[in-house]
Amino acid sequence: MLEGLFVNLIPQELLAVLACPKCKGDLVLEEKLSGLICQKCALLYEIRDGIPIMLVEEAKPLQEAPSAEEKDE
Repeated sequence: MLEGLFVNLIPQELLAVLACPKCKGDLVLEEKLSGLICQKCALLYEIRDGIPIMLVEEAKPLQEAPSAEEKDE
């Protein structure tokens, strides 16, 4: 529940310039998963306390990340 609030605290200007640290590709904000997704690398970069964790070592493969439906439960 609180994760969505922290995601909304990230300025749009910051989101516009962030890129995947692995491939330098575009990231998509996924509020339900509380993170940024790189479709090309299939990685989820979590947002914790309003801060995107942009470390490849910390990223979760999308198949391991909880789905949006699971986060709603």
